[in-house]
Amino acid sequence: MSSSPSLSARGSRLAILVVGLCWLAVLFDGLDMFIYGSVLPHMLETKALGITPAQAGDLGSYATFGMLIGALTAGTIADRIGRKKLMVTCVTLFSLASGLCAMSSSVEVFGLGRTLAGIGLGGLLPTAISMVSDYAPRGRAALTIGMLMTAHHAGGILSAYVAKWLVEPVGWRAAFWVCVVPLLFAPVLAKFLPESLSFLVAKGRTEEARELAERYEVELPAQADKKAPADRWNALTNLFRGGEWIQTLLYWLASFGGLLLVYGVATWLPTLMRSEGYNLGSALTFVVVFNLGGIVGMLVAGRASDRFGAPRISAIWFALTAAGVFLLSVHMPLAVTFVVVFFTGVFLNSAQTMIYATVSIRSIPENRATAVGWTSGMGRFGAVFGPWLGGQLLAANQGDWGFTAFALAGLSSMVFIGIAALRSSEQAPRSAAEQELISAH
Repeated sequence: MSSSPSLSARGSRLAILVVGLCWLAVLFDGLDMFIYGSVLPHMLETKALGITPAQAGDLGSYATFGMLIGALTAGTIADRIGRKKLMVTCVTLFSLASGLCAMSSSVEVFGLGRTLAGIGLGGLLPTAISMVSDYAPRGRAALTIGMLMTAHHAGGILSAYVAKWLVEPVGWRAAFWVCVVPLLFAPVLAKFLPESLSFLVAKGRTEEARELAERYEVELPAQADKKAPADRWNALTNLFRGGEWIQTLLYWLASFGGLLLVYGVATWLPTLMRSEGYNLGSALTFVVVFNLGGIVGMLVAGRASDRFGAPRISAIWFALTAAGVFLLSVHMPLAVTFVVVFFTGVFLNSAQTMIYATVSIRSIPENRATAVGWTSGMGRFGAVFGPWLGGQLLAANQGDWGFTAFALAGLSSMVFIGIAALRSSEQAPRSAAEQELISAH
């Protein structure tokens, strides 16, 4: 009996180590993701690299396209080389890619850097979530994943301060050199981060995994049920059988609009606020306030969904997001604008999460992973389209319509997820895994 507290303490120390290292990795992920939007107003004003608003939108889409590739290939690569090695590779890739951006002498080279960075960024996040799930204390997986996701928004806050402190006195390249610093973190990750228990079990290294799990008192994952290609194809075709194709398309359209909104606003918020007459310092402070709202939103979304149901909250959250984004097109007193930006961050960064929660709740267990995965994948095309759309509007001197266009995307997601929820009259009980998903985005 006396060894139990010791085991528990060691399990807690291991969880803190894994979550801490993954939190720092995701912090750097958020920094690299948001840094482009934070420096973009300065780049446009100084015509850095001869960049135009239309090209700026394209460059924003290059990163999100890279994230699409990274997210789609992360699982396959992790299954081959391990989640630890993949995380180290992703951190190394987006750090070096930022160095390429910092040294670039043309828009084309800069675009290549952002695309490569996107691949690393897209591969890191799902891998980090998997890692902390393996090592979370028993009964604390949802809380642990929620804590991990706050790092992404903390990175957004850091990006605003990096831009605020360095861009004006030193230049935009300095901000991207800061994003190379995580390269020094890669060896730390390689040395101290343990390998994923799920990977060890999947590779048949069961004894190694069991010894590690028992030593630190963490759950040993069950052997994954690997589907044959025909089974995976059947899981996908089941999403379109009978009347299910309507439900599936509604979820996909809602996800497309949601991620268009998330990444469109993330890329263009400082620039659009500058176009509304705010100075650069205030425009960057909006990024800080927006991401503080995102952190709060991650902590309240699950509770609201528990009480009122994920489909209902998803539709309401998108409506409130659309209202907040539209209000940003109106020049209000600065204090009022900060309040609107904060609450827009609260709702915007949680609304998309609850699409995934809704799909999970409404899907049968056999098709749940496929349904959520494809809903996320289709939404990634919205993530590519959002930054491009903002650039096209600015290039056409229609910047005032930027917030309106993003607000309409929020309204469309509200309609699609609302109709999908109404078409499905029964709500399945939530499992622990689904609760983790609500907290995880």
